[in-house]
Amino acid sequence: MPDPRFFESTGPLSLEAVCQLTGARAPDGQADMALDRVAIASRGGPGAVVFVTGRSFLEDLQRQPPSACFVPESLAGELPAGCAPLVHRNPHGAFALAAEALHAPRRHLGADPVSPEARLEPGVSLGPGVVVGPDASIGAGSVIGPNTVIGPGVAIGRNCRIGSNVSIGFALLGDRVKVLSGVVIGEAGFGATAGSTGLIDVPQLGRVILQDGVTIGAGSAVDRGAFEDTVIGENTKLDNLVHIAHNVRIGRNCVIAAQTGIAGSVTIGDGCQFGGQAGIADHLTIGDGARIGASGGVLKNVPAGETWAGFPAKPVQRWLREVAWLSRAAGVRSRGGE
Repeated sequence: MPDPRFFESTGPLSLEAVCQLTGARAPDGQADMALDRVAIASRGGPGAVVFVTGRSFLEDLQRQPPSACFVPESLAGELPAGCAPLVHRNPHGAFALAAEALHAPRRHLGADPVSPEARLEPGVSLGPGVVVGPDASIGAGSVIGPNTVIGPGVAIGRNCRIGSNVSIGFALLGDRVKVLSGVVIGEAGFGATAGSTGLIDVPQLGRVILQDGVTIGAGSAVDRGAFEDTVIGENTKLDNLVHIAHNVRIGRNCVIAAQTGIAGSVTIGDGCQFGGQAGIADHLTIGDGARIGASGGVLKNVPAGETWAGFPAKPVQRWLREVAWLSRAAGVRSRGGE
């Protein structure tokens, strides 16, 4: 269930209404079934609608069988008992439409810049032009810079320093967190799928969690999760202009230099180091203590403690040998052609 601090439930909808909205084909006799939320396949339960796109996801449905599931026709007969198959040629796209209909992001629409429903502990300092949404909370001793927007339900711990022109939504921040100017935390991660008239955005229903002592450099962006959370561990430090995509999980005491991009659903262990402009492909694991050289392009999992560099990234000594060999080979050819 999306966190109610950040998302309002706009359901329930009948199964018939969901099918009319998405174009799915439902089994006979269940038109009045109530659906009140979307969920991922492994976290369904009564009232939930999920989606599967391949046979590998069917096992997840057994953990908490949902009430309904968007599914390709080839798998419609393999769902758990009691789970209504909603047959669709693009289950992910149908799921996106249902998610948008059942869950709406909370907005701060009141006339007061600081909502009367916000909770500020003693010693909080707000700069000119700060906006604080309903049910947001800010801990004692925290300083919020000018023209910063704190969205509904956001929790900021004690003794934090938030710079100017920052946007924070759908997020929970620990104590002693530093967020420098121009940062955007909690906007939607990049997710799109095919719709009936072209590409459609997939609603992002997760959160961002910044643990104690995290620093986010100026101009950086940390996307909220698609359904799970984006998490940055204690005392991890991001330089300026770093992008952290949805569902990324970063461990403690990591350092990430400027212009690094971490793609979605990457898991990074404790004590990792990233040089400037490093790029990490999605759904990879970077082991504890691993190091990625500047401009390294990582396309495979990196074992704990190893140093990788180059593109595609590989263990640094191997990369250096290959670069040296290429340099020598190029030199020989150049002399031979003179």
